[in-house]
Amino acid sequence: MSDDGFSDFASEESSSDDDLEFMQDSKVKNEDYLETTVPQYSDETCFEHFRVSRNVVNEISGMFQNSEYYRSKSGPYGKLLSGDQVLVYLWYVGHEAAGFRDVADRYNISISSVTRILKRLTLFLSNLSPTVIQWPDDSEKEQIEAHFRNNGFPRVIGCIDGSHIKLDKPENDPESYINRKGFYSIQIQAVCDHQRRFKDLFVGYPGSVHDSRVFRTSPLSQTLEQKCGTYFILGDSGYPLQKNLLTPYKDRGTLTQQQINYNIKLSKNRCIIEHSFGMLKQKFRQLYHIKLRKIPLIVHFVRAVCVLHNIAIKDELPDANLIETIEAENAAVAIGDDNEDIEDDGSAVAIRDHIAAIL
Repeated sequence: MSDDGFSDFASEESSSDDDLEFMQDSKVKNEDYLETTVPQYSDETCFEHFRVSRNVVNEISGMFQNSEYYRSKSGPYGKLLSGDQVLVYLWYVGHEAAGFRDVADRYNISISSVTRILKRLTLFLSNLSPTVIQWPDDSEKEQIEAHFRNNGFPRVIGCIDGSHIKLDKPENDPESYINRKGFYSIQIQAVCDHQRRFKDLFVGYPGSVHDSRVFRTSPLSQTLEQKCGTYFILGDSGYPLQKNLLTPYKDRGTLTQQQINYNIKLSKNRCIIEHSFGMLKQKFRQLYHIKLRKIPLIVHFVRAVCVLHNIAIKDELPDANLIETIEAENAAVAIGDDNEDIEDDGSAVAIRDHIAAIL
């Protein structure tokens, strides 16, 4: 099993760990925490601590145990079975300030055990992405399209956008990772459906690269027409207008009422991808600021967490308060696209005009 850039995982401890004040109550100090305390958690407490339902914990544990990445851990700290390792991983992923020492102390295991668990589960989940993050088949397309049609925008099967994940200074070529807000970041490009499930994912471009360039160089750009057929995906003004990618009319003060109505309905439907990214980061809070520095490791980690999102989301209901929080955070960290020349597909202009006319 290849390390895939994880050989120095143990050295990636956050430099701020020494300054963390660990809140170690009696539950944390319990040497049998995983064996005695966690099983007594209510479903609500389990969700609060691990960000997923108990059913999802069991589902991931079963898949992990049957994979090549699983190793039971026996030693002076006891034996950690697949379910225990999944809980350790989920707790780390779900807590923004957690460092390796924090996890080791909470679960009464060694730091080396923590790093091995994080490495194995990250690789395991990342490599599930081809089966968990899949473009919709014909039946799914009909279901997704029906939702968007009912919401005022027919022939749509997904929404595309990018999101920035804040990093510490990368080891190699750090300047290319500085985005327009002035912080180091790596980018996610994703397409989601009406249920906020990711249906396509592209991770790894430095923060300085514009959305349109990320899209042009992504595998999706080369296969979008084949994947969509007669359907569309929706994007914002950072993307080029194409036959299967609808974007807003540029507002220079001369838009017709028909074009304004089109823009409003596109924005109303497209915001679901922003909610998807917001939900991803709200639940799995390590994505607010990844402390790892090796880019291959970070790419696997981000992809793994997106897989977790897709597995977990089927057990969740929309939370109005969460959506309000997400919208506020998106407004605070939005990175503009105005300085990039976007090349629209001239043949797609008539398609957009036709859609605008029938909305």
